[in-house]
Amino acid sequence: MMIRRAFANISSSSSLRRILKNEGKLSELRIGRWISVKSNGAEEAELSGKRFAALWGNGDYGRLGHGTLESQWRPKEPLEVAGLPKEIVKVSAGYHHSSAITVDGELYMWGKNTNGQLGLGKKAATILSTPSKVEFLTGVTVKIISLGFEHSIAVTDKGETLSWGGGGSGRLGHGHQSGILGLFKSDSEYTPRLVKELEGFKIKNAAAGMLHSVCISENGSVYVFGERAKKKLGYGEASNNSVPSMIDEIPYSEKAACGGYHTCVITGGGELYVWGTNENGCLGIGSTDVAHSPERVEGPFLRHSVSEVWFSMVSCGWKHTAAISGGNVYTWGWGGSHGTFSVEGHSSGGQLGQGSDVDYIEPTIVNFHRHMKALQISCGFNHTGAILEYS
Repeated sequence: MMIRRAFANISSSSSLRRILKNEGKLSELRIGRWISVKSNGAEEAELSGKRFAALWGNGDYGRLGHGTLESQWRPKEPLEVAGLPKEIVKVSAGYHHSSAITVDGELYMWGKNTNGQLGLGKKAATILSTPSKVEFLTGVTVKIISLGFEHSIAVTDKGETLSWGGGGSGRLGHGHQSGILGLFKSDSEYTPRLVKELEGFKIKNAAAGMLHSVCISENGSVYVFGERAKKKLGYGEASNNSVPSMIDEIPYSEKAACGGYHTCVITGGGELYVWGTNENGCLGIGSTDVAHSPERVEGPFLRHSVSEVWFSMVSCGWKHTAAISGGNVYTWGWGGSHGTFSVEGHSSGGQLGQGSDVDYIEPTIVNFHRHMKALQISCGFNHTGAILEYS
C-alpha cells in the first residue's frame, strides 16, 4: 500500500499513527492533521472535501516549511508542512519567508528573518525552516496576511492593519524618519505594529510588495505606501511615502496584490486589472510591454463569459503572478530561468508550477494530478503556495 498525505480537519491522529506504524512510516509523522490514503478505487471518494496546504518552488532559506532547503518544481503531491498543529485556512509567500493562518486566526511564520519579517522579536533566529507561532499576536485574530520583500502586513478581524519587518522606502506605513546621517535609527520593526494612519478605516484587504504596500478599505478605496515610481508602478511621480495615501485613479476595488514592481487589483465585478513593469510577462497581457495605467487581463479567458472568468483571488511574486478563476490556479510571468535572473546565490525554482523554467506571458492553468478546487493562492519571490480542496 502506498501512503499519500492530504491536509484534513481531524480531531485525533491516533488512527493515523496506527496506520503509519503498520506501514513502517511512523518516523515521517510530524503533525496530526494528515490522512493516509490507499491507492485504490475508493481513493477519490475518501479524499472528497479534504483540504491541504501545498507549497512549491525554490526551497532556499526553508521558505517551503518542509524542514529542508530542497526545491519543488511541481505540486505533484501534498507536501507536509511541519509544526502546524491546527487546520490551515490561508497561506502567504514572501521574498524569502512564508506564513500560515490557522482556523482560529493564529499566525505561524517561517523562512528568512534577518529584518524581523517573521515578527518573532529581535532574539529570534535569522532562518527558520519550520513554522513558528507569532506569540506577540496572542489574543488577536488574524484574517489576512501578505508578505513582501522583507516585510509583512496583516489585517485583523476588526479591520485593523499591522505591519513589521524591514521598513525601507516607507513600506511599513509607520512614517519612519531616519536618524542623524541614517546611523542611529533602524527602520525595521521586529514585532507587529499597528499602522496608525489607517485607524478609523476598516481595512478588508492588504498586500505587500518589494518596496510598497497596498490596503483596500471597506468602501473600495485603495491606499498605497512605500516607493511609488511612475515607470514601475504606473502612477504618481517618483517619491517615497512612508504613510498611506489614497489613489483616486483606481476604480472600486475588492482585492489587491503587489509584486516586485507590478500591481494587480480585482474589481467588484471580478475583473482583473494590472499595471506596472512587465518583465517576463508578469502582467499576463500577452506581451512584455510596460503598462502605465490599469489593463484588464484577458488572454485565454476571452472565449468564456464574464461569470466564468470571475477572479476570486490574485497574488504577485517578484516577476510572476498567480490567480484563481473558476476554482483553477493560473500562473504567468517569470518561470525561474537562470537566463532571466543570474544574481549569485539565487536559483530557479519552478514557481509557475508548470514543471519548467519557461516564461509565460499569458495566464496558464496549473495541472494537478487530482480533481481539486483552489481556495487561496500566494506568490513569493520564486515560490508559490496554495490551499486546495479535493472535489
